Order: sequence, then C-alpha cells, then structure tokens
Amino acid sequence: MSYSVVITADRGSFTDYSRSTALGYVACMPYRLVPRIMMDKIFAPELKTGREVEAKFAPYALRKVEASVYSAGIKSVGVVPPSALERAVDSNTKVVGISVHDPYGLSPVSTKLTMLFGGGPSWTARFFEELGEKVSELKKKYGFRVIVGGPGVWQMSLERPDWVDVVFNGEVEVDMPKVINDLVAGREVPRIVNGRNAPVEQIPTIIKPSRMGEVQITRGCPRGCQFCSITPETFRTIPMEQIKRELSINIAAGETVSDLITDDIMLYGSKRLGVNHEAIVNLFSEVKKMGIEQMYFSHISAPPVVQSPETVEAISHIAEYDRYGAETPVIGLESGSERIISKYMRGKPFPYRPEQWGEVIVESARILADNHVHACYTMTIGYPDETDEDVEKSIRLVEDIIESGVKVWVFPLPVIPITSTRLAKNPFPALEKLPSKYWELLYIAWKHDLKVTRDLMPGLNARLNNGVVAKMVEFMTDRIFSSIEDVFKEFMETKGRKAYDYSKIDLSGMLGAVKSVYWLSLSVINKHREQESKGAVSVSS
Repeated sequence: MSYSVVITADRGSFTDYSRSTALGYVACMPYRLVPRIMMDKIFAPELKTGREVEAKFAPYALRKVEASVYSAGIKSVGVVPPSALERAVDSNTKVVGISVHDPYGLSPVSTKLTMLFGGGPSWTARFFEELGEKVSELKKKYGFRVIVGGPGVWQMSLERPDWVDVVFNGEVEVDMPKVINDLVAGREVPRIVNGRNAPVEQIPTIIKPSRMGEVQITRGCPRGCQFCSITPETFRTIPMEQIKRELSINIAAGETVSDLITDDIMLYGSKRLGVNHEAIVNLFSEVKKMGIEQMYFSHISAPPVVQSPETVEAISHIAEYDRYGAETPVIGLESGSERIISKYMRGKPFPYRPEQWGEVIVESARILADNHVHACYTMTIGYPDETDEDVEKSIRLVEDIIESGVKVWVFPLPVIPITSTRLAKNPFPALEKLPSKYWELLYIAWKHDLKVTRDLMPGLNARLNNGVVAKMVEFMTDRIFSSIEDVFKEFMETKGRKAYDYSKIDLSGMLGAVKSVYWLSLSVINKHREQESKGAVSVSS
C-alpha cells in the first residue's frame, strides 16, 4: 500500500527502547563502541508494523504530524518505520516528512558521550545517515519532495542535506498543513518555514495509537532559560477531555501504560508558575480511572516540588509508585553557582531566589525519593564566563545531594549552542575548553550514578518487555559497572585526555560484539583477581 504523504523518523527515534526509555541513551554513544546487534535487539529495536506497512504504535510526535495533515484534508497519509519505506513509497507519493531528534549527534548527551569516548558519530547520527541514504535513493526514483522538522531540526541549519527540500522549524499544527498541501500540489514552498505556536483549540487529537501510551499534557515552559529554545510565552495546558480522547485511542489498541509528555508535570493547569494541586490530582485520577495501570512523566522541576510536597505525595499514591516506581524523569539542576543561575536562568528557581537554589534542589530530591520518584538531575557546564569557582560550587551541591542519601541520578552535560537560543553564538564544547574542575565534577557524579543504578536496576529492568533482554541488560550492567568507575577516575586525573584512548576502538560489527562480551568477561575476571589479591594481602598482614 502506498500513500500520498509518508511520515517517518530514523531508527533512533522509531523505537520503544525495549519499553525502557533509559536504554535510549545508549544511542548517544559513538556507534563504533556499541555493536549493531545490541542496538537492533536491545537498545533500539524497531517498532513493528501491522498487516500493511504502517506502524501499529508510533512516536507521539509523528502521530501529531499525522493528525495535523489528516485534519487538513489529506487522508492518504501513513506513518511508517524506516525499514518499511521501500514498501510505503511509490510513484503516487508526493511528500516524505521526517521528524528528527538528534540527526548529527549534537544533543547534550550525544556531545558528552562522544567527547568522552574518543569522538566520532553517535548512533543517533548514524541512524539518521542511514535514513538519509535510503530517502535520497527513493527520491531519485520517485521524485517526491522531502520536509524535515522536529526538536533536532536546528542542527539542519549547520549542514543541510541536498535531498531535503524544506526545513520546518517550530510547531506543526498552524502552518505545516498548508505547506504539505502546497508540496502535494507541486507548488513552490520556501526552503525554510517557521511554524507558529498553536492555540490549544487548534491542536488535533492523535488518530492512531502512540508508542508506550504517550500523551501530551502540557506544551512549552514558562521559565525562559537562555540555553533552551522554549520561550516563556509558549506554555499551554492541554484540556483534560483531549487527553482522555488520546488515552482512549491507546487503550483501545491494548496499551495499559501511559507516558505523560510534559516539560514539567507540576505545572499542569498552572498560572504564573503556581502549583494547581487540584488539576494535577484530577489528571492522575482520571488517567487511572480509564484503566491505565502504570503512568509515568518525562520532566519535572524542583521549585514546585518543594512548594507542594503534598501534590507529589498524592500523585505517587494514585500512580502506585510504591509498587511500580517512577525512575528517570528529568529535572534541571543546571548549576550550583548562584551567579550562573542568576545570569542565565533567573526564572529557574521561581518562586524562590537564586541564592536558595541549592536548598531547593536537595529538598526536592528528598521529597521525590521519599515518594518513589527517582529523578535524573541534569547539569549544564561550559557557559562562556563559567569559572572553576562556579564549578566548585556545583561540586559542593552534588556532594550535598550524595550526603543526603537519596537515590537520584546527577548528569553533568555540556552547554550546547542550539541555534534558536540566546546562547547560539557559543562555541561547541571541546575537551580542552571545559573548566578544569569539570572532570572532578564528572567523576563524583558518575561514581554516585553507578551506585544508584545498581540499587535501582531491578525496578528499571521490570519495565522491559522481554525477559531475555532484561537478563542481558542485567549482565552487561554488572560487567561494565565493575570497571567503569576507574575509567571516570582516569578522566579526572588526566583532565579528559584519557578520552583519546578510545578513538580507535571499533566494536560496531559482529566481531565487535564477540570482542565486547570477551572484554566484559575479562574485566570481571581481572577485577575478581584484584579483589582476591587484596584479600590475601590483608590476611597475611
């Protein structure tokens, strides 16, 4: 079956990460360090198609594009995984739309991991390259036009592939339907289109099921941090009735889990950054009443958690996080420096003051962990005027979190000059340009993260939809974590120069997979021998 409009994404996005989004971060590693078979079977297995070529479940962003195009009168539209493109595209296809998340591997996580492990393209970049090769060949054969959008489309302004006809920045609902109609009709369209923000009433409901029960509950963020492309005036709460319509579509397809997409779950129904306890509790209650067994959320922020701990307690009770847990929602810590917070993200601590930021972070971590929510606190390091003194304050804040005993992750990430932000003119991060104290911060944070991951791994593995995959992840975690702490210690001692040692390692092929298992096993044996040796010395002494 062919379509007039085909919507797709690269393999790094068109996956359910074996039902555990935390596994998706592996795609941010240099592709030469992770064997292809592990990506295909564990970390980024492709979503399956139904009887035809369409995906039964698809990433939420693609479902929103599909709904917008469909509501504009184009009914011949299909959302297909990249492996099915050859079967979905033919001479009747006029437009191929692609959503990109990290096409060149320039996201904060990809930049950090590729920088640490010897450079080279990440798996996210490799997956996009593979999709591009396929689309380019099909375009030569059938002559359709290509439009690219999505959260990573800013990277296209740095290098635009010659097979891309239109780069679409921003939200799709208001302006993309007209652009698609013009492309289908063969009319001229600007090479770059900036989509306007959609009023809530113009955001259509998805018409087919989304991956892992994804449903958007808010859009935008009102805090206005300089490193972020989301501006304060974009914040909207999605009405409960629309959320329920989308939940119904997923439930009808057999989904019992819902991932609530938001930049801050605590701002649902909010006005002026205040916590709307009643609206949030009603949201979780209604989702639960519809038959959803497990519900999770993607992002949360520290100030409203401290403002309203009773709201966190209420949603934890409704969602049964004491039973299921809520691991890895992202929360922005950014910096322990009052100066950095005041200059680059003054709205971040509101309603608290920048000088209270450290207390807010530690208290939020305690409240969340007490309610079975184990968050990922992300940091941004590498502002233009950031000093070692600023980073030292960040180190002290991380140490305060560790000393509190709470089980949360802390990830120091580099500041990325996203082209649509106020830091667009910043240089891209480089090993030699990071503050020297960064490496100490990285070691302290990762040493803590490894312990937290070991402690919480049973809960993380419980979400995986495949028992064999769960066992493999457990095996790899145990083996890798036995030696990786020493790696990060060497990063600290060499100020990052250890990273160059990884530049010539290539494990991407089948031989690499065999080598990986061998090296992992060998590292455990050596570690065991080392421990035995220490034990023997201790006894003899």
